[in-house]
Amino acid sequence: MNILIKPIVTEKMTDQGEDLNRFGFVVDKKANKIQIKKAVEDMYGVNVVSVNTMIYAGKSKSRYTRTGIIKGSSKSFKKAIVTLAEGDTIDFYSNI
Repeated sequence: MNILIKPIVTEKMTDQGEDLNRFGFVVDKKANKIQIKKAVEDMYGVNVVSVNTMIYAGKSKSRYTRTGIIKGSSKSFKKAIVTLAEGDTIDFYSNI
């Protein structure tokens, strides 16, 4: 099972990474905190202090077009905020 889907690279998460040593990931919905901690430690070689998770529900969306109403929805996903030990860091921009 692929636990880490993608890192969250936003302005807010970049500031938290610099100030509080926290990094965000979109993770598999079935993964628990222990699995997320192990996946981050194995992939990046860092020590994880804590993991906070949150599930975002999908929202239904509709738009009005000339041919009628089009309905759809955005996907739900699980987000994990990982706090690293003092001195550890993750560089998402190294292989660009």
